[in-house]
Amino acid sequence: MPIHFDPQVDEILDHVDDSLDAGTFPVSVLTDKGLFDRELERIFTRAWVYVGHESEITSRGDYVHRYIGKDAFVLVRGEDDQVRVLFDSCRHRGALICRAEKGNASHFRCSYHGWTYANTGEMTGAPMFRKAYGSMDKSKWGLIQAAHVENLHGFIFASLDPEAPTLEEYLGEMKWYFDLVYGQLKDGWEVIGEPMRSIVHANWKTASENFGGDDYHTMFLHKSLTEVNLTAFYMDDTRAPLSVMHVLAGNGHSIALDVRPEDDGKGFWMWPNGEELYTDALGEELYDTARRTASHVGTIFPNFSILGFPLQQTVESGPVAMHVIRVWLPRSPTELELINWVLVPKGLTEEQKTEAARSALATFGTSGTFEQDDTEPWEAVARTSETAFAKKIDMQLNYQLGMPQNGTAISRQGDEILSGPGIKYFPAFEEGLLRGFWRRWVQFMRPGDYPTTMTPAEQDGERG
Repeated sequence: MPIHFDPQVDEILDHVDDSLDAGTFPVSVLTDKGLFDRELERIFTRAWVYVGHESEITSRGDYVHRYIGKDAFVLVRGEDDQVRVLFDSCRHRGALICRAEKGNASHFRCSYHGWTYANTGEMTGAPMFRKAYGSMDKSKWGLIQAAHVENLHGFIFASLDPEAPTLEEYLGEMKWYFDLVYGQLKDGWEVIGEPMRSIVHANWKTASENFGGDDYHTMFLHKSLTEVNLTAFYMDDTRAPLSVMHVLAGNGHSIALDVRPEDDGKGFWMWPNGEELYTDALGEELYDTARRTASHVGTIFPNFSILGFPLQQTVESGPVAMHVIRVWLPRSPTELELINWVLVPKGLTEEQKTEAARSALATFGTSGTFEQDDTEPWEAVARTSETAFAKKIDMQLNYQLGMPQNGTAISRQGDEILSGPGIKYFPAFEEGLLRGFWRRWVQFMRPGDYPTTMTPAEQDGERG
């Protein structure tokens, strides 16, 4: 069935495109119901999205319940050891076949009429099958599976669109940075504890763009953290954005990194046994860069964000390397579900894992200090964006930080510090990464075929 497109929505997209060229953004777009409905149809049924980590489903039959947009899926390791993403909907009447968040099962059975499926997705039977259905071909009535599923360094992504490119093509130049952060451990990563879930009364895109490259807020919104020492040990309120480099990687993806000119012992593996955990198998360039990188935060379009900081929790404690990953699930135009996982390198001692978990919980956990800072203004933005007055006057937000018209054009430099691909802004007083996120969003929302590759230059606003 073809998707219906509202011409009014297309007019709004034109308005957003024109506004971005001027470095502005119409705030009412954030919570428009017509746009939200099209996001579910045009973005989340087509883009590659993160669904889980292989350490969550290590044994055959292990499964976790996940969402792509608002659609429920089961991420499961089948009896054949293959990982699949199964649509959580019985082929008989559409009822759920999975009612637990996680577990281990050889089969899933619908509670409505008892249709039963193997953990590989095949239909295996139903009550009184021969009398009820005779010779019906069960092979045609298995669970519907995601069109594409790929595993990159243990991170499992899925796309529901048969026309989607490979994950590597979708990531484009962002893959270099994903390899940098997650591809250099000898034994990989593992999730510790259960995913933390919370409801935030904000639009999912506000969170995605923030993690995609908003360092301007750190020195003010998070200023109190420097005063109570619950902060990144290298950060102070005067130099935070000045030490960070922004990278526009194309296709809506971006990342911010604190990369030092020389190895000062504050890199990704600052554990005492760090040298034993990492490998240079992906090349000396990535290995050297990781040694000089103290932190990272970024977003893979549309709603998967990554973050790693060395944090100290008290004056007496030393810095602790902390890694979290998170998904911003759209629930409504003014509500998102934040799902947050804590990651650690395999090979850490139990004491080190505990330290890393405590560091993550105290900062980017559900009640963490950074989390409490961030979510309050996000909710305020949602309240503003749905007001009648903001819509009446077409209130425009300022996204001009770093643009030439203000006389403060950010420098596109940094190759001498960071050799990776993409457009590099240094220092981080700029909002090009945020504007780039929205340009990719507009591209996905347009009617037509699967969006073409968006180069970093196009994401930066260069037309051609």
